Formats: sequence, structure tokens, C-alpha cells
Amino acid sequence: MKSKVLVVDDSSTSVRVVSHLIKKADKTPISVFSLTQALDVLNDQASDEFLCAVVDYTLPDAPRGEAIEAVLKYNIPVIVITGRLDNNTREQILNKPVVDYIPKQNAQVYEYLTRLIVRLERNSKIGILVVDDSLLSRNAAVNLLKRHNFITYEAKDGIEGLEILNKNPGIKMVLTDENMPNMSGLEMLVALRKNFKKDDLAVIGMSSEGPSFLSARFIKSGANDYLNRPYCHEEFFCCVTQNIENIENIEAIRRAANSDYLTGLPNRRYFFHRLENTTPSAQDCVALIDLDFFKKVNDTFGHEGGDQVLKDVARLLASHFSQHLIARFGGEEFCVYFQDTPVEQAKASLEEFRIAFSERASWINQQPIKCTTSIGLSNKFEGEIDGMISFADLALYQAKQLGRNQIVVDELQANTQII
Repeated sequence: MKSKVLVVDDSSTSVRVVSHLIKKADKTPISVFSLTQALDVLNDQASDEFLCAVVDYTLPDAPRGEAIEAVLKYNIPVIVITGRLDNNTREQILNKPVVDYIPKQNAQVYEYLTRLIVRLERNSKIGILVVDDSLLSRNAAVNLLKRHNFITYEAKDGIEGLEILNKNPGIKMVLTDENMPNMSGLEMLVALRKNFKKDDLAVIGMSSEGPSFLSARFIKSGANDYLNRPYCHEEFFCCVTQNIENIENIEAIRRAANSDYLTGLPNRRYFFHRLENTTPSAQDCVALIDLDFFKKVNDTFGHEGGDQVLKDVARLLASHFSQHLIARFGGEEFCVYFQDTPVEQAKASLEEFRIAFSERASWINQQPIKCTTSIGLSNKFEGEIDGMISFADLALYQAKQLGRNQIVVDELQANTQII
């Protein structure tokens, strides 16, 4: 079920534009034209159904921003839109615990609303750690982060900060003061960079006291950014959001580089990258899985049908071997690496998969497509993973020669049914 966004604005044009942007963010707009109507909706529907509310500063029955506080009482994040651009109005808005405000200026500013709504949902899964010995400063940063739905953690010095960081893998950013007892911000930064790269964990240094070159020291020591206190609301969020989005963009690039586009499984490149420093042991084995007569599937049902079979076999592989390393090697060939798994145990798991796949059908244009797999399994190796894969490839070749739809272990025929 899509999250709802409450839109409170007396301008039908503005409501139409904002509703379009909310739908663009894949949310459901609930539009009203006054504070009275908004309260009727909020009293009638559960507040946790709403991701946020977009509220006009000036309404017929709430001319001085009264609607903002009224909606905030329902614990719903509020984004304010306003046609008033004076500094006094801006300060009045930002003095309230709102997400942000958007002036009714141009299309580009309105597009920012889409980003805000998308971020509010994403932020609910992102942890940010604030490290500061000043309770006042720490609370100020935490309260701002909570407005944007971030999961927040707090530490009073670098030592406590490192402990929290190591226990909570969902933390993607650290905001740290410099001047702290026990371990300073810079000392903590140097320590955490031994385990966390800049592309995986963003660190923003902060200070209101210190030499002018402190920002350079933070950046040179591995920080992603720096904030001078006092900072304004907008500066704070621009800095936080930009660095979070940088990490997300890098994660997206990694996924694209390491994943097979069609099936979503890891690709051959990622498979060998994961195992480049691994020396197989006697308890490791590898399986090569190949679809039987796949060219016939493509010739009969077209590439759309072939793609559907590939996606279905990938889903089944992911379901059966979630604890192991799976990859699409290319075409109709897949690979599973079993670490610390006796070959007989791996064989039994592969047999369950083989039978399950042979008994199911893929569907394209209401037509069933039946397919089977041949599997080569090996636990032999010559010091490197490539050697083990070569033996599995020979076993796969034997499985094909012996009639397909079966498992061959190393160079010996497995005790399975031959079709």
C-alpha cells in the first residue's frame, strides 16, 4: 500500500502541481483546501498512514502559519510551501520543527519537493551518529535529523562513538565535534577510517571553536565534509543530504557493476572478485548449472520467453542457495560456490533444486515453458578457484553427454535419474 501525503493549500493550481509531484514520487496525495478540512481528514484517518504533509503557510482559516503547528500535533512531518519570500516568514517557518520550506517560485523549486518526499522514505532506514560532548549541541543536531526521518544515535566522545558504530551496521554517516574528552573528533576519524572507507561511511566534522585550518585537517584525515557552527537549518540539511546521496550513488554504481542486469544475481566479475583471495579447502565445492536445450526455448518462444526462464531459474537459485555465493556466468550458465560444505551435502541441495526446476514451468503469453538443468559439481582443486571450476566444467560436460537433467560429481556420474 502506497504512503499518503496530505496536501493543504487553497490554490487549486498549486494543489494540482503538488499532487502531480507526489504521484511522481509514487505516493498518494490527499488534497484539502483549508485547515478545517485538513483536521477532518486527520481525525478520520490514522496519522501513521501519512508519510508527510505539504502545508501552505497562508490559508483562509489559518493566515499566519497556524496550520503548520496544527498538523505537527499529529506527529506528521511537515513541508511548508509559501508565496511569501521575506526573511521574517522564513525564520518563522524554520523556527518550527518542519522538514523544510519551499517558496512558490518556479518549477525547479517545486521539483525539490519530489526529492524531499523520496528522501523522507529512504531516510527511515538510514542511521546517523552524532558525536559531541555538549548535550546542547548534540540535541540540536539530533532534533534536526529526526525532522527528516533519520534513525539517530548519540555518543559523548570518540571512544563511545566507535563502540556504537561497530554495533550498528545501518549507520551511514557520522557527525562529529572536534573538541571532546577521551578521544577527539580527529582521533576518532583516524581510527574509524581503518575499517570504514569514505565511500561506505560519510564523516562530517563540526566545530564552533578551533583554528581556521581545522576544516582542512578534517578533510585531509579522511572526512567527507565539514560544517562550521553555528550553521543554518538549510546549510545543515544540504550538507547531510548531499553526502548521503553520494554514498547511495556509489552503492548504485557498485550494484550495477556487480549485478547481472536481467536476473539481478551477482555477475561473473563479482564472483571472482569475492573469491580472489580465497584458497579453496577440502570442504569447499563449486557447481556449474546449465539450462538444457536453451536455444530451442529461444527459437520456439523468442528471447522474451528465454529471458523469462532465466529470471525464473535465478529466483529459484536464490531461494535454494541463499547462504552461498551464486552468480550468472553468462548465457544460460550459472555457478554456485559452496564454502565449508561437504560435497555430498552440496549434491543433495543441488538435487532438490534440479527436481524443483524440472517440475515447474515458466509462462509467456499464457504458454508454459518446461526446461531442465544439467549440473557439474566438483570439490577438486589445484590451489586456485579456477582449477575447481575447470573440474566442475568437465563434470557438466559429462552430464550433458550422459543425457542431461542430472548431476555429475567431478568426473563420476551421480546417482540420479537420467532422461
